[in-house]
Amino acid sequence: MEVVHVRCAGPDIYKRDAKVCVRIAGAGRRKTIETVTTWASMTNQILALREHLAVEGVTCVVMEATGDYWKPFYYLLEDLPGVEVMLVNARHVKNLQGRKTDVSDATWLAQLGAHGLVRGSFVPPEPIRRLRDLTRARTAITRERGREIQRLEKLLEDAGIKLSAVASDITDVSGRLMLESLVEGQRDPTVLADLAKRRLRSKIPELIEALTGQFSEHHAFLARVHLDLIDRHAAAIEDITARIEAVIKPFHGFRELNTTIPGIGVLTADVIIAEIGGDTSRFPTPGHLASWAGTTPGSNESAGRIKSTRTRPGNPYLQGALGAAAMACAQNPTTYLGARYRRIASRRGPQKANVAIQHKMLVSIWHMGMDGTLYEDPGSDFYTRLHPERATSRAVHQLETMGYQVTLDRVS
Repeated sequence: MEVVHVRCAGPDIYKRDAKVCVRIAGAGRRKTIETVTTWASMTNQILALREHLAVEGVTCVVMEATGDYWKPFYYLLEDLPGVEVMLVNARHVKNLQGRKTDVSDATWLAQLGAHGLVRGSFVPPEPIRRLRDLTRARTAITRERGREIQRLEKLLEDAGIKLSAVASDITDVSGRLMLESLVEGQRDPTVLADLAKRRLRSKIPELIEALTGQFSEHHAFLARVHLDLIDRHAAAIEDITARIEAVIKPFHGFRELNTTIPGIGVLTADVIIAEIGGDTSRFPTPGHLASWAGTTPGSNESAGRIKSTRTRPGNPYLQGALGAAAMACAQNPTTYLGARYRRIASRRGPQKANVAIQHKMLVSIWHMGMDGTLYEDPGSDFYTRLHPERATSRAVHQLETMGYQVTLDRVS
């Protein structure tokens, strides 16, 4: 087999240390030499490993993406002159069962890299890495805030307070005023219901019934704890958002392009830029971007039979943001993406329709990133204009199945 890198290294990384195999391919009758050494995962030891690899003349380093333990090694080795550092998917470099040890894993990585049998994963540059840390932290804290609101709702159910059955959000202005008043000792449901604001005032009779319960001092103590935690999470989200606005300034133009797509707002655009980067040219085609994100059908064929076309695991943060955007499109009857969602959902179901809309969004994002053009929506009547005969026959068929006899006369 052809040797692409004569001198290649394969570190098998763990929390405390890493087994590093340096493979030097022999020429002619010379034997290939594979030397495995152990290096601690502390910064000084990684810097010593960097010097060791430079002395050995290594030109390629292949490491697995194991949790977050790869980051110190990758960040300290990525700028090593003349060395290609590749972070690879653990699924792509799986060793044979029954032959797995730390030493054999490191040797296997070095062998794969030496023969050019692996491809490096996308590791964004430092500005995007910082933005990614911020957007992921905001996502995690936002989810935790939602969980805290659910805990508060469960506490109210325990007290017989059915506020969530009347108000869609128990932490909005009206709900917060009622909860604060409950915590301070007010128990009269009429007084509590009168705190409602704006449209919720039309539901005062229902609020009086919902706020009649057994809210005790015990519930007031726990409610205070939950409300304080919700406030802390909200404050942290605001601080992170302000920091994101400062970090994302170089990518404002790309963010504005993304927000022209229906369903994608500023927060979603921030996540998209943080996960795929501000430059889509690193993906050769829009299909490469969609495949990397896990929105294309998988391939599992044997003996001419297709066993499965399930999508492969993709970036969970990107998929979460695009999935929410796709659901927003599904509820919009005036856009092309909404029409496409309903068209696919009627035949394949809502989940596959959601993934299809994510795929379409990524294709549009790739083209906008490459060309710098705004998104132009074809309109909700795109398919009707594309195939008017099909739309007509379908409408006639639906009426006939309902028992009508249809005669069509074209208006001149």
